[in-house]
Amino acid sequence: MNIANWLVKTASLHPDRPALFNGATCYANYAEFATRAASIGAYLRNQLQIKTGDRVAVFMPNCTAYLEVLYGIWFAGAVAVPINAKLHSKESAWIIKNAQADVVFTTIKYAAALPVRHAITIDDDTYISLYKTAPLAQPIPVKPNDLAWLFYTSGTTGKPKGVMITTANIMAMVKAYFVDVDQVSADDAAFYAAPMSHGAGLYNFMYVLRAARHIVPPSGGFDSDEILTLATILQNISFFAAPTMVRRLVERAKARNLTGEGIKTIIYGGGPMYLADIIEAIKVMGPRFVQIFGQGECPMAITALSRNHIANCSHPKWKHRLASVGVAQSVVSVQIRDTMGKKLPANKIGEICVSGLPVMKGYWMNETATKDTLKDGWLHTGDMGAMDEDGFVTLHDRTKDVIISGGSNIYPREVEEVLLQHPNVSEVSVIGKKDAEWGEVVVAFVVATNIDTAKLDAFCLDNIARFKRPKHYYFVPKLPKNNYGKVLKTKLREELSNL
Repeated sequence: MNIANWLVKTASLHPDRPALFNGATCYANYAEFATRAASIGAYLRNQLQIKTGDRVAVFMPNCTAYLEVLYGIWFAGAVAVPINAKLHSKESAWIIKNAQADVVFTTIKYAAALPVRHAITIDDDTYISLYKTAPLAQPIPVKPNDLAWLFYTSGTTGKPKGVMITTANIMAMVKAYFVDVDQVSADDAAFYAAPMSHGAGLYNFMYVLRAARHIVPPSGGFDSDEILTLATILQNISFFAAPTMVRRLVERAKARNLTGEGIKTIIYGGGPMYLADIIEAIKVMGPRFVQIFGQGECPMAITALSRNHIANCSHPKWKHRLASVGVAQSVVSVQIRDTMGKKLPANKIGEICVSGLPVMKGYWMNETATKDTLKDGWLHTGDMGAMDEDGFVTLHDRTKDVIISGGSNIYPREVEEVLLQHPNVSEVSVIGKKDAEWGEVVVAFVVATNIDTAKLDAFCLDNIARFKRPKHYYFVPKLPKNNYGKVLKTKLREELSNL
């Protein structure tokens, strides 16, 4: 079944219900939403000859058109390839080429730089003209194991990997959301404060199924004052927020003497939430919080810490549970395993492994990475943790050196490879540094000659997204290494703590 049928069904049953909003302004009801998606699908299918299973890229900021485009792609039986709008055009071009996408929805700013047969720009009359295309009568049929979403996540090799998410994966994720995370009614609203190219965009399905509202803030992103103000107007809004976003929102609520009126649910994840921060958040804003632990390879559906678990401060294990990422969601099994793949007993630290219906099909055109990650039917997440006797999982460390800054994953190797392209740089090692505002920031230790911070910063901005560039550069005569020539990042972290 094509997931665009969910939109068709809702539009048939509730055509007049308001659907797409920019702030407090409604731009489309469900009948209009579905018709526009069907017209976009027809244009892709008939004018651009997009076939079932073809990839169509989406490289654009949060906007109401984002959902129209996604459902248009699915109407056509194609695969959506959402790309983080914060990426550099060179990075997005690599993803588009790897995905073998011939069509991209983007903005005028980037259209000329992208290697595609057709670039459809959303910020001029080109996009609006698609509405005039005679709509498809029904979504093109697809099979449960067909791809629907190709999500690119950075890898330790420095190049992004395409996570293949099928229709069946999404269906399982949606089921788990309703059972384990939160309920949604027609009076609710999904508020897209985080990038729709990533986890935030996946929330749309539950709200489409319930004929609820979809709200893109005028800022297009996360602004604490904007959220607090719009929530009082729109009511019953729910949204995903990284821990750093939650902290900023709580600080503004306190400063404005607000308690989060109009906010139904804040789902946090994407990085470590400090115990003191979530306790303060509950104190200021009450029982509005739910935590999920997932990753691109098993979107939103590994564990969940429910609203009741978070708010039940009278429970003797409350703080312990509050510091965890919750229990396995209903559509997966979760185990903690040692390096030999053996299941560990309670409270022993090992790798978090997950098996179940939401687990990805594999990595796009990357059999080696797929075999390394999917073993004997289990996804090896690369995250270290422990599970207590009650099934609550607590994260302890990551097997990968990923840096989580403001909820975005940044992989050191990716930044290192860019810096090493500069002719004056001979060696570099990138690590994360704890930061009160962002959780972590990127730090680079550089061995170089005749170069300064400003020039390196400019070089990074020419080649990678702004949020990935190092916030601090430390020029050193050499990097600490072991007998095999491997850079000792543990030594660098020690040095950093003394700087």
